[in-house]
Amino acid sequence: MNEQPQMLPPQPYRQRTREEAFTPPEGAQWWRVSSRLKWHRRVIALLVALLIGPLGAFVVARTGGGLGAIAWTAAVLLGFGLAWIVAEQGYQAWGFLEREHDLIITSGVFTRRLVFVPYGRMQFVDVTSGPLEQAFGLATVRLHTASATTDARIPGLPVAVADQLRDRLADRGDEGTGL
Repeated sequence: MNEQPQMLPPQPYRQRTREEAFTPPEGAQWWRVSSRLKWHRRVIALLVALLIGPLGAFVVARTGGGLGAIAWTAAVLLGFGLAWIVAEQGYQAWGFLEREHDLIITSGVFTRRLVFVPYGRMQFVDVTSGPLEQAFGLATVRLHTASATTDARIPGLPVAVADQLRDRLADRGDEGTGL
């Protein structure tokens, strides 16, 4: 007597807006990253523009003349301006929420992401901080799970906050695995 599992009746479907789809659960609020993240990203954009701008203008001027060099410089300035704006939008898009059984991370300017990471699936948590991040007092918390495709990271946290979050997540991961 092979018994079929009981299926629940379908719930009424309500179309949610983009904002509703990426809001935290009822009564919760996103923890936000440091506003220094946008300045970190803007400095990177400035360094890239300062590096490729003159070099590319020189190459274009040698091969395409002065008009090409002006067009190249305009393109670099436009790219830098867009990077400046996207840095602000990217900073505002990052958020995370620690819940009882999982961590939720939201991010993305052009493509929004909402990632749920169950604490029991975490293998380890690490904190990294490159030279420019260190200059801004920032760090990135990265969660590693059994899935190779999970990209769960939270950039732009003050170093002390990143260390505390790493410790809390590691403790919750140990609780979830029964260790």
